Amino acid sequence: MNNNEILGIGSRVKHPAYGKGAVIRVHKAAYEVCFMMYGIKEFGIDYDNWEIVEHIAHSPEAAFTDYEKSMIRILRQFSDITEVIDLGDKWDKGTMILQPADPDLKSKEIPIDTFFHKIVMVRDRLRVMEQRVNSSKNLSDEEKINLQQYITRIYGSLTTFNVLFKYKEDHFRGESN
Repeated sequence: MNNNEILGIGSRVKHPAYGKGAVIRVHKAAYEVCFMMYGIKEFGIDYDNWEIVEHIAHSPEAAFTDYEKSMIRILRQFSDITEVIDLGDKWDKGTMILQPADPDLKSKEIPIDTFFHKIVMVRDRLRVMEQRVNSSKNLSDEEKINLQQYITRIYGSLTTFNVLFKYKEDHFRGESN
């Protein structure tokens, strides 16, 4: 392959530090590559310190099929990564005010996007915990089920914060969903 030729979505590479990965997105100046053990990493288009295992031609108009979207969702779920989640537009540049009942105490103002970021981090860490529980070889099936049910109840407790998310598919879901 010519080093100036752009890799397309689905191209497989072998990185010296991250191992095998697949190109999941092509930007104007960068690739997003998903590695099973390291999650999604970005590399400049001109990066050449990897072995190209399988080259798929770049097609600017290529769109993800439902299957490809599912695969990306699965890769994100089972890797220790943080994905970009959008705050609802109505909360953009907003402030959360915590007002104590006691008028002698000072209120606390927190930018909503800072608070939202912390909520998303909690969710990401719960997902990693869930995956590690499910793949644990030291837990019995009964222990895994009990922990999974507990994690599901935690998600349910966090549904109050769904109002902050821009997209419904990013919402917390508890036992009833």
